[in-house]
Amino acid sequence: MKIAVLDPASGIAGDMFLGALVDVGLDKAWLERLPSALGLSGVDVRITDVQRSQVHCVKVDFEIPPQPHGRAVSEIHRLIDAVKIPEKVARSAHAAFEAIAAIESAIHGVAPDELHLHEVGAVDAILDIVGSIWGVEMLGIERIYNTKVALGDGTVKTAHGVLPVPAPATIRLLEGFNVRHGPPGSGELTTPTGAALLRVLSKGAPPQEYTPRQSGYGAGTRDIEGQLNALRIILGEATVDHHDHHHDHHREHVHTEHLHVLSADIDDMSPEELAGAADVLRAEGALDVVLLHTTMKKGRLGTRVEALVQTSDLARLEEKIFLQFTTLGVKTFDVVRNALERESRLVRFDGRDIRVKIATLPDGTQRAKPEFDDLRRVAEETSRPLAEIRSEVMSALNDADPGSSVSRGR
Repeated sequence: MKIAVLDPASGIAGDMFLGALVDVGLDKAWLERLPSALGLSGVDVRITDVQRSQVHCVKVDFEIPPQPHGRAVSEIHRLIDAVKIPEKVARSAHAAFEAIAAIESAIHGVAPDELHLHEVGAVDAILDIVGSIWGVEMLGIERIYNTKVALGDGTVKTAHGVLPVPAPATIRLLEGFNVRHGPPGSGELTTPTGAALLRVLSKGAPPQEYTPRQSGYGAGTRDIEGQLNALRIILGEATVDHHDHHHDHHREHVHTEHLHVLSADIDDMSPEELAGAADVLRAEGALDVVLLHTTMKKGRLGTRVEALVQTSDLARLEEKIFLQFTTLGVKTFDVVRNALERESRLVRFDGRDIRVKIATLPDGTQRAKPEFDDLRRVAEETSRPLAEIRSEVMSALNDADPGSSVSRGR
């Protein structure tokens, strides 16, 4: 299995990642064509050989014409969707910007719909993130690992003022990684863009044993005295652990989503009012709404409402909770959900359509569940038992696709 080990001993940024990929064989001509492939006109790509601490490195720079400093997150997602790139690349790029957006929104207290990304939202960062992820794919790298991440020290000037290193978004993106501060006097070494790439691409610490095949260096902007300011990448071969391979194969049908939970505690609404308000949230786009029994101050029985929402719906649905429930405060939590691939099919029964939700399990088998509301409607219209209709729908589904078998959902 072809692996890559990123060694951010002097930090990581998007341009450093691209330079390292070029140094181990990524086609320079392809990278030079990348801006036009992404519909970013007027951008020139400069790829040069430089020295950092007397070590040969590759430096990648994008020369970008004047334009708005920030870009809305929704605009970046539309840009990714509008161009022809591999599905896996698009999925990882979306995940990187979703992670950045969720963290920036929480840090600055700005609704995701109104969020404009600055440092990471500029054209060069879009090129860095999409180009790095796509470059990894083009080089046939199957798995990426990283060693300890150097953060740097001091302060960094941003659109929000002078901030301590690491910047707030950077350290949030690196939660769970092995990091170190310094070295002294180094300034910012790891940027939000570099941290986002690690978050979506890296599997963590490298394996104890692997066979190195090639290495390269992507230069940082500065030549820091006494320090090799470059990102090293090591390409190698690793023995495939059967358990890990089996796990990765199963993960093909599972995707990761960065979502949010809106939570509020209620002790002065009737059960009917609570149920009705929860239905409003579902109708307004909440992915899930649950009502939980809880005990509040002075022993009062209460209900906790929790709504699972997408970043784009966060501010709007928070407002709906204030309007529909009697709460005076709403808490927000960032969550990660691993979700099965799913699709919806229509099955004809007695001249009527019944929706069937089909999920693909990690081992590739499928599980189907007819929508209860459709079953109930058809049962009322035909005066037939609901269980009988469900059984016939499942049989019809399997007959329509004899090459695969789906089990009944619970």
